[in-house]
Amino acid sequence: MKTYTEALPLTRSRWLDFVELTKPRIGVMVLFTVAIGALAANPATFDLVQLVHALVGVALVAGGASVLNQWLERYTDAAMRRTENRPIPAGRVSASEAVVFGVTLSCLGLVYLAVIVIHPLATVLSAVTLVSYAFIYTPLKSRSTLNTLIGAVPGALPPVIGWSAMTGTIDRGAWVLFLIVFFWQIPHFLAIAWMYRDDYARAGLKMLPTYDADGVMTSRQMTLYCVALLPISLLPVMWGDASIMYGFGAFGLGVFFLRSAWCFTMMPNDANARKVLYVSLVYLPSVLGLLLAERLLRYWARGV
Repeated sequence: MKTYTEALPLTRSRWLDFVELTKPRIGVMVLFTVAIGALAANPATFDLVQLVHALVGVALVAGGASVLNQWLERYTDAAMRRTENRPIPAGRVSASEAVVFGVTLSCLGLVYLAVIVIHPLATVLSAVTLVSYAFIYTPLKSRSTLNTLIGAVPGALPPVIGWSAMTGTIDRGAWVLFLIVFFWQIPHFLAIAWMYRDDYARAGLKMLPTYDADGVMTSRQMTLYCVALLPISLLPVMWGDASIMYGFGAFGLGVFFLRSAWCFTMMPNDANARKVLYVSLVYLPSVLGLLLAERLLRYWARGV
């Protein structure tokens, strides 16, 4: 088992290590969905300043949650080839430095949201996201394969945070965003877990693909959640909140995503899992972008 160094001087490279601890790529996706939720909430009363404040606060909380996640997983990260070079297991940042950094970022973010953002519901949801991600989902990864399902909850809350930051409420539009992101995450993360199943098994993490040598259960879950996304993404059309044009676009994207999962079902291998991953990265921003465009076009068409 690797050991962790004591505090080292803060050189430029070490500053970059602290940035790496915040998982910037995940942070960008989180902020994207926060912005989508905020922009889609109510174009007639959209407040750009409020959105900027929400993004700053959520960025701090999300960064802190990622740091705490890596602090809690420092030993399993050290056991995995995929993560052994992260700053903590590689010894570039000590465990004590990481936990202080993570707690500081998280607290700063929550205080910022509580003081600056008008609607307190956004702060409450951010706190729920932080706690459920760092202290429920993270330890559950070494205990149950249900961790992917549980982890999809904090993963789906950012657009709801953006929505509530603008309106102070959670209505059916926010729930649609939540459900789309929630169901999208299962095939997305199962594809990753399949590609790195040997790594996860070596670290003792309970991911479904580590117990599914032939890929039957993994492919079934991927396909079921992709199928579920089809009617979920069409809820705005059924409720009269979006046009048939959005419906065609969302349905087409859903079929595209489902097709990649079906290819994995027919031949469960790393190449097809990677296709599911790549298609998932196209699907989510595309369907959320379509939904936002629909909301904006309907607003402008009313001439408000």
